[in-house]
Amino acid sequence: MRVLIVSDSHSLTEELHTIKNRHKDVDALVHCGDSELQADSSEMEGFLAVRGNCDYDERYENEETLNIGEDLLYVTHGHLYNVKMTLMNLTYRAKERDAKVVCFGHSHIAGAEKIDQTLFINPGSIRLPNRRKERTYAILHYEENKATVNFYDHEGNEVKDLTNSFSL
Repeated sequence: MRVLIVSDSHSLTEELHTIKNRHKDVDALVHCGDSELQADSSEMEGFLAVRGNCDYDERYENEETLNIGEDLLYVTHGHLYNVKMTLMNLTYRAKERDAKVVCFGHSHIAGAEKIDQTLFINPGSIRLPNRRKERTYAILHYEENKATVNFYDHEGNEVKDLTNSFSL
């Protein structure tokens, strides 16, 4: 299964359309919040999206889940779990939900890491990156017990130093 993951687009519209059109072959689209767009906007069409601290459309939920094969992918923005300071609270929530993969944003810091047996993915921001110059998003390639996370800049170039594979 292939999942495109974006976050923290902060009102960008053309970029979301471009990224969706560039990766029409993915199985699912995930937005980790702070789109600042209405849930029924054309830019958000097709996205499983959550509410970030800058989203005011109440149709977004604080958390969503997606079945990826036999496993669960959990999506939240991260502000409710203090992810700018620690992933500990989000780790506890992932365990409560029995999630194998967690997608979140809020910090605008792109990266993927495994904590215990759970994969945490922050796609970064396609508007305001933190700690990097590239405005990034990610694509998760998920197969039973194996995940590869590829990161791309907003123009579609792979950011190879962020790309990584994990055994789960």
